[in-house]
Order: sequence, then C-alpha cells, then structure tokens
Amino acid sequence: MAFELSYPLFFLLLLLQLPFSTTAKAHKNISLGSSLNALNKDSFWTSPTEEFAFGFQEIGKHSFLLAIWFNKIPERTIVWSANGNNLVPKGSRVELTEDGQFRLIEFRTGKQIWYADFTGVVYAALLDTENFVMANRNSISLWESFDQPTDTILPTQTLNQGNILFSRYTETNYSRGRFQLTLQDDGNVIFNHDDSVYIESEDGVILRTILSNTFSMQDFYQRATLEYNGVLRYYYVYPKRTSSNMRSPRAWSTSSYIPSNICASISEETGSGACGFNSLCRQDDQGPSCHCPNGYSFIDPNDVLKGCKQDFVSRSCDKTSQETDHFHFEAMQNTDWPNSDYDHFQEVSEDWCRQECLGDCFCAVAIFKTSECWKKRVPLSNGLIDLSLGTKALMKMRKDNSTLK
Repeated sequence: MAFELSYPLFFLLLLLQLPFSTTAKAHKNISLGSSLNALNKDSFWTSPTEEFAFGFQEIGKHSFLLAIWFNKIPERTIVWSANGNNLVPKGSRVELTEDGQFRLIEFRTGKQIWYADFTGVVYAALLDTENFVMANRNSISLWESFDQPTDTILPTQTLNQGNILFSRYTETNYSRGRFQLTLQDDGNVIFNHDDSVYIESEDGVILRTILSNTFSMQDFYQRATLEYNGVLRYYYVYPKRTSSNMRSPRAWSTSSYIPSNICASISEETGSGACGFNSLCRQDDQGPSCHCPNGYSFIDPNDVLKGCKQDFVSRSCDKTSQETDHFHFEAMQNTDWPNSDYDHFQEVSEDWCRQECLGDCFCAVAIFKTSECWKKRVPLSNGLIDLSLGTKALMKMRKDNSTLK
C-alpha cells in the first residue's frame, strides 16, 4: 500500500521570524579525517548552540540510525536520517575522509551503507538551523541535508519542486513508509501572506498557506512532519527557555495538519484505505487512529496499517454444511466500508437485511441505513467510523467463538 499526497505548488516553505539571518555561517567545523562510532548515546556532533545534534541514535537493541535531532529536549526527536532502511550494528562509524568523502561504514562487514561524495569538500558542519552541510574552502555548500529531506521540514527549509517527503513505516520504524508528499505545478491555489508554511511560486508570490503557526522560532522549537499514517502535521512547543510568563518545557503539541480527515480522503475502488484491509479509520481532534471491527484483530499490533484478520471460522459455502444457526450479528454504529459492497437493496427492513446476509455464505457484513441494505465481503476496504455516516454495520460472527486454526 503506497499513497502519494500531491499539492499544486512550486515551493513549500516553513518560514518563521528568525532571530538571525538565514545566511548566517556560524558553525563548528568538522575537519577532514573526523569520525564518529556507534557506541553509545554520546556519539554525535552538535551545532554551535548545541540545540541540535548529528550522529548515532540507538533504535531497538544494538541497531543504530545516523540522524539529526533536537538535542536540548528530553525527547530527542529525529528530523532527518541517512540509513532508515538499513540500520547498522554497534561499532559502525561515519567518517569524513581526508579526500572529502562522507560515508557510513558497517562494523561487521566494512560495507559502505550510505555516502555523500563531492569533490572539493574541506569541512562539514551542523548549523543552528539543523541543516548539516559539507562545504569547500570558500564556505560554499556542496551538499546539505535540507536538500535530502526524509519525513520532516524545518524553519528556513525549502522543499523544492522535485523533492519528496517520505513517511516512516511506523512510529518506531524509520524505513521508508507508505506515504509520500510531492509537489506539482497545476491546480487551484489560495493566497495568504501571514502564516508560516506556505506555497510560493518561482517569482516569489505566496500562493497558498499549508499549515498555520503562531509561535516564534526564538522561543519555541518547531517542525512539520509527514507522519507514518500520511498526515502532514505542524508541531510546536518545548519552550527553549523558561520565564515568568512561560511554563516549563512540555511535550510536542500540534495546531494544524493536512488532510483534515485522511480517513475520508483515501477512498478508492481498489486498495485498502487509510488503515489497511478489514480495518476502520476514525478521525478525532488528535488525528486518525486505526481499529478492528468486532470479531477481528490486528495482523501486526506493531504495524496497524497492515489491517485486520478475522478471528473466527467463516461460514462454509458447502451445500451439505448449512451453518446459519451458528452465526449472529453484532452491530456497530456509524461504521461503513465504502466501495466494498457487492449487492444493494432498497425499501427493506433491518431484519430483512440481517436475514439476507445470514443466508449468504459470502456476506461478512451488512450495512443498513434507513431502508437500504448493502452486503459486503472480505477483504473489506476503505473502512471508517464517522458520526456523519448514520449507518449501522451488522458484523456476522460465529456464536461459539470458534477461532481460526
């Protein structure tokens, strides 16, 4: 399952009021011949203010990710990574060689896992914008992490046409996920000159606000991340310092995200929907969440987007085995799987709808609304729970709770 989130634009920028020029060159030089080893939580280089770090973070047990993160908050949130698809073992190293190659070497095999190779590099640095750069002797950047984004954009960063944001696979799995955000040059736009994340044309005209912001970069850390569930979300807080009118640092908060309801935004005739086959997507103020209907459970609790599996033995279609007495229905309000029906009836009662599904060995769930009945079979797709639906899902389940062998 892979989804592309496209927006009609030339450039996507996260632009905030900065306490310094975006062209400032303050940095700590990382000289040729420098290296870091993946040994412990202190294997990193910092920006001049030490608010940000570049180095290794341990993911799971004895597996390391080369990354950039917020360094002065309890939750060291990762905003960029090099080897999400290929974590390295303890003892691996990243090095800026004497001839200007920047590469990640696996400890056990000596294999080169990732590299950024440019002629003329004389030093590297992590800037206070969280941008990791490699520069020549004239301090001209030859490579920078801002040009190679993963799932996050940061203040002062530009996502140019042709750049792509890729979501993580899950919250804790940094390999490339199911969603990507790309930029297109067609479609309608809305003008807005006041907010922070916006679309800008090649001639500098602001075309459309994407995510709104009311917090200054001087006082708050901020980011916009394409999450594993496909939502582009703007995050703020963790005050950089406390004062009489500012509370102590707290967890990330969010004020805006797009799309506003991804459960309803992903609905096609083919494909599983936002949460996987046989699953249900529910949107609330905290964003989307995935659930399994009655009689089903997650295929992988650690990866809910894989969908749900049936936990009981389905009814046999063998004529010699009529099992209607072994099944009953459990109702779920405001629940539906659009585009999954294979039969539709009008001017019928709910009881008639139940009996019609009960006598059909293919029917896994019946949807009833007013005087209409829809029959659906597995795998169910595009599932959602929404108060606006006004439907009742009648889940056909085995009475004796016989589970699948």
